[in-house]
Amino acid sequence: MTTRFAVAVDDSLRSAGWAPGRWDIRQAEQWADTLRGHISAGGHRHAVFPAAVEVWAEFGTLHITPTGPGRHIAPSPVSIDPLSGLYAARTFADLGRALGTQVCPIGTEGEDEALLAIDAERRVYSIDATGDWYLGADFDSALSALLMGLVPARLSAGPPPPAPREGSAGPGGLTDARTG
Repeated sequence: MTTRFAVAVDDSLRSAGWAPGRWDIRQAEQWADTLRGHISAGGHRHAVFPAAVEVWAEFGTLHITPTGPGRHIAPSPVSIDPLSGLYAARTFADLGRALGTQVCPIGTEGEDEALLAIDAERRVYSIDATGDWYLGADFDSALSALLMGLVPARLSAGPPPPAPREGSAGPGGLTDARTG
């Protein structure tokens, strides 16, 4: 058993078909090419960078379902397929501009209720009809938050969350909490 994830998260990942060492760079490169090649009607393009490609290579095509109740809110299933955000290039560009970084799709949360995004500094976000949410300093912490039902932080109009530092935790610069 791995110590990378909490037991509940590890169980969900393994049930979905993940195992340490899983890596499909060929699929990740195909997704990268498709995203790079897409231009929205308004001329928006997707940013593609190593943090996103690494998540796709390790977790791509997985539909990860929580195995237990949530700690604070209902846990959310996660699907890793960046093409679910293909036609939302403007949405990702707008979020990236607001955060002062590049943002790229990685998949969906819930039953396609929210788009998941990662930025060039590895921070992960959820974008849904109610707003933009900070999920964690990296994919592992964001996945854990979603599968364990932890309350995410709503992005405010203030400064973007800080880039993760070794040993640091917390979203910094964010306000509000998801209430429903």
